[in-house]
Amino acid sequence: MGALEVSKVVKSRQAWRMISCIWLHAGVFHILANMLSLLFIGIRLEQEFGFVRIGMLYLIAGFGGSILSSLFIQTGISVGASGALFGLLGSMLSELITNWTIYSNKAPLLTLVLVIVINLAMGILPHVDNFAHIGGFISGFLLGFVFLIRPQFGYVSQKKVPPGYIAPSRKPKHKTYQYVLWVCSLIVLIAGFAIGLILLLRGVNLNEHCSWCHYMSCIPTPLWSCRNGQVYCQSTEFGKSLNLTCISNGKSEIYPLTEENTSQVQQLCSKLCG
Repeated sequence: MGALEVSKVVKSRQAWRMISCIWLHAGVFHILANMLSLLFIGIRLEQEFGFVRIGMLYLIAGFGGSILSSLFIQTGISVGASGALFGLLGSMLSELITNWTIYSNKAPLLTLVLVIVINLAMGILPHVDNFAHIGGFISGFLLGFVFLIRPQFGYVSQKKVPPGYIAPSRKPKHKTYQYVLWVCSLIVLIAGFAIGLILLLRGVNLNEHCSWCHYMSCIPTPLWSCRNGQVYCQSTEFGKSLNLTCISNGKSEIYPLTEENTSQVQQLCSKLCG
């Protein structure tokens, strides 16, 4: 019904799922928690920067969260607006940084960083898609430098200057560092999205290239298990053989490298880790 499911995004070309999943939730508590967060975070941003900019930021950040989630979590489904919400948090942080000189009170920065760290840390609990949170946060952080840039203190728009008024000195609208951050963030964002989409459409599973990354989404403890149906393997091709190593239990197996096995690596990994 629109949930993020990697197999359908890649094989069935249902790319719209990477956006539609933002509006779906796994129960009443899930949607209430996200909507309350949206009220607390979104209202302040929308009042200051307008519906259009914040709406675009919300959607693009949610899309960025879906990309990173799809590259790491390739079994099961994912729903929720948390990635987009983390994008708003990230944009609040970059907005404070890029508009640093116009704020006299710097204390909110420490509070905001603490809130972000606590929320990201909660993502290590089981059944939480922390990769969507991280992807959304990074996307929103970069977008904040692009969408939420403010004129520097003392700038006066020539359109609003009354007739006959002579300004003592005309300041540029933005400082140099704001332009630098704007350009760099836009380049990194476009490059990141392009690379992520290319890897996704090629069926790349980043867990095969990063043996510890799955801990960013769930850390097993005596209180809970991270085995929720998602298994990850390190794969190595040599000659006409495919060597799979299960990351969770360390078991290895060598399979003949056929076209069928290549397309069913995830199924082979599930059997190896089972």
